[in-house]
Parts: sequence; C-alpha cells; structure tokens
Amino acid sequence: MSAEDGNSSISSATDSVSAWRKGGRFLRKVLVAGVIAYGIAAGYMYFNQRNFVFVPTGELETPESKGLDGVAVETVTMADGTNVTVWTAEPRPGAPTVMYFHGNSSNLSARHKRFKHVLNSGYGLYAPTYRGYSGSEGSPSEAAFISDALEHYDRLTATGAPVILHGESLGTGVATAVAEQRPDAKLLVLEAPYTALVDIASEQYPWLPVTALMKDPMPTRERIKKVQSPILILHGTKDRIIPVEHGKRLYDLAPEPKSLEIVDGVSHSDLWKNGLWETVQRTYCALETVRKAC
Repeated sequence: MSAEDGNSSISSATDSVSAWRKGGRFLRKVLVAGVIAYGIAAGYMYFNQRNFVFVPTGELETPESKGLDGVAVETVTMADGTNVTVWTAEPRPGAPTVMYFHGNSSNLSARHKRFKHVLNSGYGLYAPTYRGYSGSEGSPSEAAFISDALEHYDRLTATGAPVILHGESLGTGVATAVAEQRPDAKLLVLEAPYTALVDIASEQYPWLPVTALMKDPMPTRERIKKVQSPILILHGTKDRIIPVEHGKRLYDLAPEPKSLEIVDGVSHSDLWKNGLWETVQRTYCALETVRKAC
C-alpha cells in the first residue's frame, strides 16, 4: 500500500470519528432539550392542575330567577371563617332532603332544572356551592370540599331530616367521602362517578408521573369500601369524560346493599334526562328503613 493510500485511510477514519462526535453532541443536545421541555410541561401541569380540575364559571343567579320558588339562599360560615352559599328547601313531612354536590364546571344555578324535579317530588334540598365557585369565598381543593361537606351534613342532620347524598361527576368523590364518615345517610347516589381523580388524570396524561404530582387525588375507590349506606351508581355507556368502566369498578368495590344502573347510549351529562331521578326515588322507596314513608 502506498503512502498516499495510507494517508487516505487515516483521513477517512478521522472524518468518521469527527462525524460520530458531532452526532453524539447533537444527540445530547436533543436529549437535554427534551428533558427541559418535559420539565417545563410537567411543571406547568403541576402548578396549574387545579385550573383543570375545578372550572367555576358564570354568575350565581337567584333561585327565583330560575323558577325555584320556596328555595332559600343562605350564607353559611365554615369553621375556618370562609363564607359559602347554600340553597335550601324544606321537604314535605316524612320525605328526605337531597344534599346535592354538583360537578366541576359552571355553578349551582346551572342545576336548576334538576332541583325543580327534586322539589316537585316533595323532597327537600340542601345544595352548597364549592369554595372558589360563584357565590362562595375561598379556593377549591379536595381537603376543603370534604371538610365543608361534613360540616354541611352535620348542620342538616341536626334538624332530624333523613338525607340522600347525591354526587354529580366531581361531586361523587365529595359525596362518597361524606358517606364514609357519616354512616347514617339513607342513600348515596353517584351520578357518573370516577374511581379517583388521579386515575382520570393518569388516563388523560399517561406521559406524566401523575400519582406523584396530583394535589387532589380524591380516591373514591378506597373510600367507597367503607360506606355503610345503600349505594346507587348510575353511568352512561357513551360517557366520554368519565368512562363507564369507572362506575363499574366502583360497583365491584362497594359493599352491599348496592345497585348499578348502566344507561345505554347516554353521555356524561344526560343521565338526568334519561330517568335518573325516577330511579333515585324508586331506589329510596324500596329501602326497608323508609318504605312506609313513601
């Protein structure tokens, strides 16, 4: 081999090493950029997570403006001094009062059509607003919601009224937490429930370490195991917000007595329009402890 050929081979090898080094440096830059981008995204989600979970919108209107005559608007001061608004109405003699925990969006007055059905049935109503939502002070969180809900429950039961706990979507976690700690509730109604908020977040953001980041995990799947009240779970097969599998899993975890209503072809917000309230009344009146009252 000539000197010229040797020099050519050395030059080629040197070029290859240089190319590998450049490629390695580029790859490291890409990896570093990816780690930085992931950290920024994870940090954004962590610090803004409650804006995704709790979505209060609109002004709280009056019951009268929504056609709810006989519903009183009360300002209730919680143990820590936070003022929240509650809509209340007395039941007919012998009928229960529905303690209603609404979903994560809008506000209490958006549920006025549901409340109309409750009142027309002769049932009472106790519907609190959440902290940070229209009509109430404070900031939303799992701990605050549950603490307030327990205070509301104790305030209501002090009157001697039998109580149906009704949770809608986000409110199912709150209602279950109350039922876990207050076993004298007559019935726990879960409308389109989730196994846990952290489970929903994990499904929506599989690329994030949600379990480590979630401030408000709301583990309904753990709490429901300790509920002593009868349980009614309702879920639609076309629910795209909280898949029906969540309701089915909660039913499997729940102790007896329990019942599950899967409504075919119904989405997240349409259960009430498809016989939910009639099912609640039928389930309540079938209970041994209240059958004569119906």
